[in-house]
Amino acid sequence: MHVATPSTGEAMEALSVEPAQANEHAQDHQQYASLSAHTTDHDSWLQAGLLLVTGFNCGYILSFSNLMLVPLGWTWGIICLGVVGLYTAYANWLLAAFHFVDGQRFIRYRDIMGFLFGRKLYYITWVFQFLTLLLGNMGFILLGGKALKEINSEFSETPLRLQYYIGVTGAAYFMFAFLIPTMSAMRSWLAVSAVLTFSYIGLLLMVVIKDGKSDGNKNYKLKGNKVDQTFGALGAVSATIVCNTSGLLLEIQSTLRKLVVKNMRKALGLQYTVGLIVYYGVTVAGYWAYGSDVSEYLPEELSGPKWVKAFINSSVFLQSVISQHMFVAPIHETLDTKFLKLEETMNSATNLKRRLLLRAALFAINTFLTAAFPFMGDFVNFFGSFTLIPLVFVFPSLIFLKVKGKTARMEKKAWHCFNVVAFLLLAVAATIAAVRLIIDNTRTYSFFADT
Repeated sequence: MHVATPSTGEAMEALSVEPAQANEHAQDHQQYASLSAHTTDHDSWLQAGLLLVTGFNCGYILSFSNLMLVPLGWTWGIICLGVVGLYTAYANWLLAAFHFVDGQRFIRYRDIMGFLFGRKLYYITWVFQFLTLLLGNMGFILLGGKALKEINSEFSETPLRLQYYIGVTGAAYFMFAFLIPTMSAMRSWLAVSAVLTFSYIGLLLMVVIKDGKSDGNKNYKLKGNKVDQTFGALGAVSATIVCNTSGLLLEIQSTLRKLVVKNMRKALGLQYTVGLIVYYGVTVAGYWAYGSDVSEYLPEELSGPKWVKAFINSSVFLQSVISQHMFVAPIHETLDTKFLKLEETMNSATNLKRRLLLRAALFAINTFLTAAFPFMGDFVNFFGSFTLIPLVFVFPSLIFLKVKGKTARMEKKAWHCFNVVAFLLLAVAATIAAVRLIIDNTRTYSFFADT
């Protein structure tokens, strides 16, 4: 059992809510909010930063040229990348400051929402976060399956169906999640993830640039009619948000020791400099090299010898085994805190059995659903619109207004009110676009399609 407490010096500087503002349900959350089966107060800012950089430079980036730039084109695409990148960095920077309120440390996003706004917002945040993480994990399983199938396709004219590789990927993720149960336990694996990340991205960029130079007839025209282009643009905005943030900042922040707010912001600085340059670089390079016809999975476009594609896809698969764990760890933490014996160690005989069953059930369900609905773009657009926009842009402004609304200057309050309204409208519009895409794909593809 782990109980999170404010770091020395930070509790004194913690934000506070006036007594009249404190929610009537705050006491209900206070006792549970500091209790966790997973490790807290343990990691350095550099470990968190490396976790973010490698996590967001996962196999997902191989679909971003198609999802983000093809629907927008050069001008609006670059503007979207710049604006969304800056805005998500700002929103996460803001949210990091609310790790402490009223001298209490919040290790989960839903706990601070429940503390300030009551049970309804607690459960809404819980549902939004878990939908985001579950759908994101389905996308990871699909990416891992596609990487394995691409390897098979290089050496066989009749590769096995995608669903076989999805099953193998789900099993690999399950084993890693069982053996490496928490985010903090990933420490020794982050160096491996970094080597795999920069190896496959470096080789990928070399081939992409070579292909781009050899093709002088690239087409960058937008596809479809005006309606299709409008819905596609909304989907591209959602995908750009997904590539920059995860909606689990407080969960990552809870692992840090000492000067938690300052160190979380240092980790974010690493993500939005080194990390962003890399995943934006791959996105722009892929679109430049192959134009509007760039594949939804970039390695499918690559020329060159078979070993190049095999190495890239192998690295993508192995790196995804590690990086996916960050995005699903909060679900493991919730299940472990609920079902494990907190008075025993994580690796006690009883807890090992329970953890095995919990991890097996989660990945069995998610792997089956991924095999049944193998539409990669849908995962990215849907959870980027319906769940991630409120988590990243709306809720931090609501927290600011609740905690600092009576003392903040008028222009700051107006700014955060604008954020709440504007991004709620964007979430509705982008969700409609994502649902439209899902409907179109269900007409095109059958269940268990071999895409």
